[in-house]
Amino acid sequence: MSVKTVDLGQTFQEAGLEWAGWEPIGKRFTESQIERGLAMIENADHLRPHRQEYRLWEAITTTDFPYLFGTIIERELMTQYGIVKPEFEAYTKQGTVGNFNQHTRHRRNGGRGVLREVTEKGEYLVTPSSDTRYTRQVRKMGEQFDISWEALVNDGMGAFDDVVEDYAKMAINTEHNEVTGLYAAVTGPDPLLFGDTITDVNGVAITNLGTLPLSHNNLQATLALMALQEDVNGRPLTIRGLHLVVPIALEDTAWQITTSTQLQYVAGPIEADEGTTIVPYGTTSPIPRKGIQIHVDPWLPQIDESANVATTWYLFADAAFNYAIGLDRLKGHEGPEIVMKSSNKVAVGGGPISPFDGDFESDNVLYRVRMVLGGCYLDPRCAYAQTGAG
Repeated sequence: MSVKTVDLGQTFQEAGLEWAGWEPIGKRFTESQIERGLAMIENADHLRPHRQEYRLWEAITTTDFPYLFGTIIERELMTQYGIVKPEFEAYTKQGTVGNFNQHTRHRRNGGRGVLREVTEKGEYLVTPSSDTRYTRQVRKMGEQFDISWEALVNDGMGAFDDVVEDYAKMAINTEHNEVTGLYAAVTGPDPLLFGDTITDVNGVAITNLGTLPLSHNNLQATLALMALQEDVNGRPLTIRGLHLVVPIALEDTAWQITTSTQLQYVAGPIEADEGTTIVPYGTTSPIPRKGIQIHVDPWLPQIDESANVATTWYLFADAAFNYAIGLDRLKGHEGPEIVMKSSNKVAVGGGPISPFDGDFESDNVLYRVRMVLGGCYLDPRCAYAQTGAG
């Protein structure tokens, strides 16, 4: 298996960051070296604690070990980060941009009408069309992790046991929080994307916000409202809402609605004599045949502080049609990146100091993780929110 190595020091310079002291991982290690280093850290040989401690400290004092350890952390981080496939990718446009500047995503309008008749020797007319432009931009996010030299001495490499897993979780949470923040706000559904009347960037008024509680009939009604959305020329778009996003409080309700194949139905209106019992009869539910996917977003209560957070639900369009929101990453920096701070102290005799001896000021051993991403609003017609307050 080939190993993709990343010169993190160089990538920081390319991004315009010139923070002195952050050690670039300029060393290159083979797959075998990485595997042996990881096996040593995890004590794959099952050595007794004192022998494992001696072996680790012998390795720590070597010149290359800090770089090897940084490579191992980076490898393990990307493995953990790649294990989880975020559900929001099903209804969020994924993309990359080349720098931190503001970029434009285009949407062509037109071509959804009917072909016009052409008379004999007549001219074929050009289809009216226009171009809608949405802006997109990424920004930098990061976190620093430090561990005291005393903790490293007392616990050996066990002090780093949770670093990789914590960084991976933080990276995943950062992306999820960014996406959730595109369709939810402190007051409920994000007013930049939803409104009982919202103006799109092309000036067209759109309605994609209601107050219906989540139920079988209300889900059908909202699906119909999405399908009735029109383009700038007033032509129907027939959007299919296939992604139902709910808070944890509505998870069971969502599953019951989308998986129940039978309904009780009463034809009406019925005028019955006093004392007559009206018995509902069974009928087949059309909802399961629509292929709606349920996505439970645990981050909604973290962002939405309104009284309706537990009853608000969202519908997003089938990805084959279009997207309401997008998430972009910086090209060449699509995943989380880790760097280690080199020690800023030297021995009295002028010899180099291992990064594991910590910095001059506090003896802390420092690592830092960075991500570059940014969410963007696209087509509001491809989403619908209901607050459940009706």
